[in-house]
Amino acid sequence: MSFPKICLTTLLSLTFCCLTSLVLAAEDCQDSLGCIDVEAGDPIVLGAMFVRSGAVTYLGDDSLGGVELAILDRDSTLLGHEIELVVEDSQCSAEGGQAAAQRLTADPFIVGAIGTNCSSAAQGAMPIINDAGMVMIAPSNTSPSLTNDDFAAGGSHLPAYFRTSHNGLVEGMRNAEFAVQVLGATKLATVHDGDPYTEGLSQVVADTFAELGGEVVFEGAVNKGDTDMASILIEISAHQPDIIYLPLFEPEANFFAAQMQHVAGLEETNIISGGASFVAGFPENTGDAAIGIYVSGPLVTGEAYEALLERWDDEIGGKPPSGYHAHAYDAANLLLNAVASVAIRTDDGGLLIGRQAIRDALAATENYDGLTGLLTCQEESPFAGDCAPGTALAMFEITEAEVYDDNWPPPVFWSFSEGSSD
Repeated sequence: MSFPKICLTTLLSLTFCCLTSLVLAAEDCQDSLGCIDVEAGDPIVLGAMFVRSGAVTYLGDDSLGGVELAILDRDSTLLGHEIELVVEDSQCSAEGGQAAAQRLTADPFIVGAIGTNCSSAAQGAMPIINDAGMVMIAPSNTSPSLTNDDFAAGGSHLPAYFRTSHNGLVEGMRNAEFAVQVLGATKLATVHDGDPYTEGLSQVVADTFAELGGEVVFEGAVNKGDTDMASILIEISAHQPDIIYLPLFEPEANFFAAQMQHVAGLEETNIISGGASFVAGFPENTGDAAIGIYVSGPLVTGEAYEALLERWDDEIGGKPPSGYHAHAYDAANLLLNAVASVAIRTDDGGLLIGRQAIRDALAATENYDGLTGLLTCQEESPFAGDCAPGTALAMFEITEAEVYDDNWPPPVFWSFSEGSSD
């Protein structure tokens, strides 16, 4: 079947016009990494890489809620365009992060990504996001390697990566100071699971503890998925530590703490846990063994944050399940502000948004008044891409109220601002 001549001419003319429009858009883009061409009436598409399956889904729920509230606070629009959010499951692994990044970078209209939750997922996602010319800004990664560009020393930072969560170097040092200066500990054991987050934190804590005059008597590891902790607990008990540093995720952290109660020689030993256990489910799932455990986690205060919690209850319901929702809220706003600051309006009512320009705008962020403090994005390793002030941290102590009465978060035992800032 053939088209009438006039229709064929019209189709050819429309095709030529469309191709010409695409060529003109490409020519107008002066950005070294290319541009996102948002046509009039089309949405600005924001990506997210969060945990949406598995044992630590609560981390993804926590961050997703923060991003959604940041978008709602802008009436879901930016520069006259609707904001669309595309969420991919980065799980809590390098493979999951890699897969999520591949799915997002396949969409040429995504301006950037919020995520990941886990540092291991960030390791998998970062090279793909970077090579695609995109940008990612993480709300809960803390591994020191992610902002260290010394690859020979184990760093992995690439220009695409930013974060609003604190650097594990800061948290680890403060945790060691707390153990020595507040608890009077002299012997330390550390346990990680091979994850960049848990291993990196354990190393910083051990190094700082030794620098402060303490003795690191044991450094060991379990595997993700382990349920029987008897062998490592018996081995630790032989060294008689005052403190065990345990930055594990659930459920391994639950099994370790619960089974530790039944190991002779560890009756007077306490646990300091990291942000991976700073979740409402940890005390409930651990039971009595959780009482008295110290958990390092985010400390966010102020009227703006209280207003966020009220909106969370109204829009999502209840309380955030973990401690990084405010960091996700800040991350979304930093990215959206960067997009708004570099977008160029086109004659047809669309937008041209340079990808390198977005990176440059994020890198230039200085004293942004966020929920988690004044955020300034740094450029120098080992803090390249770090935007958090590093002060929104505290040590919390789990009580019976968190185990039995659904109280969350636990009471603050010691603010990190009380410790040394050297």
